[in-house]
Amino acid sequence: MRQQAYEKGVAIAQRLENGAIAAAIVIAVISTGQPWWWLAAAFLIFDLSALGYAGGPRMGARLYNAVHNYTAPAILMVLYAGFMFGGQNLPWLALSAACWAFHVAVDRALGYGLKLHDFAHTHLGRIGRRTIVHQ
Repeated sequence: MRQQAYEKGVAIAQRLENGAIAAAIVIAVISTGQPWWWLAAAFLIFDLSALGYAGGPRMGARLYNAVHNYTAPAILMVLYAGFMFGGQNLPWLALSAACWAFHVAVDRALGYGLKLHDFAHTHLGRIGRRTIVHQ
């Protein structure tokens, strides 16, 4: 029982943390004068990775997880910083990273974590109605 309570507390902390990340991205985009509406406009693009489920649950989870983490947005920001130090300003690179990270953060804040066995089982717990197993 304590383990379940602990796991629920960790999931709640992760969801709150990602909500804060999403809010910070919105503030950063607005404060730098970037078009904030791109965050909403690009939001669903990243969910196209769920099409991997057409190839089965394992393929779907792998593709979904490859897109729904912070690695690629972080790499884009490193590239953006590298170009900035090289004298080029490529704001679209930073905006792309912000849109991607915003999507990941909102998904996690809503409880859509990295997929484990299938779409409903995530590192943040189960999505949807809980099934009751009768013994």
